[in-house]
Amino acid sequence: MLNPMKYVIAAVFIAAGAYLIYCGHCRAGSIAGFAERTGKNIADVFDGRIRNSHYIVYYTSGCGLIAAGAWVALHKQKPRDEFP
Repeated sequence: MLNPMKYVIAAVFIAAGAYLIYCGHCRAGSIAGFAERTGKNIADVFDGRIRNSHYIVYYTSGCGLIAAGAWVALHKQKPRDEFP
């Protein structure tokens, strides 16, 4: 039996992932993104820690949501045994 709710959930995941990637792209190209990259590079020189910019978190979260949505849409469930 075809479960339409599965496809609705998959579409929501994919749309949310695309929105996060869009937000990350806007953040990377903005003045705030430039200031964040510059501050991160300066701080990395002083203490050597590895830092991630916020737009990198947006990109990875968006890709994760898109992958989860694709898995939900393409995953087939095992047939269940129905009780008479």
